[in-house]
Amino acid sequence: MAFKPLHDRVLVRRVQSDEKTKGGLIIPDSAKEKPAEGEIIAVGEGARKDSGELIAPSVKAGDRVLFGKWSGTEVTVDGEELLIMKEGDILGIIA
Repeated sequence: MAFKPLHDRVLVRRVQSDEKTKGGLIIPDSAKEKPAEGEIIAVGEGARKDSGELIAPSVKAGDRVLFGKWSGTEVTVDGEELLIMKEGDILGIIA
């Protein structure tokens, strides 16, 4: 992949949502919500303080994360739909 986020931005791939409910009902595409869970693909170098000092990111490539429903900007990189968002839009890392 030839894309590197800048500053405190991260590149995220959404995980696929379930096709069925726990009760076995199939969910049609029109009723599915986009998942708010994803895997970090790439991370920028981090934000900068006013003094110019670099603040290292708290996440790394490969982390599974939760993010807000309306977070990020959808982009297509190498034919794959991904999200670019600020690290601050990430709610947490799934252990």
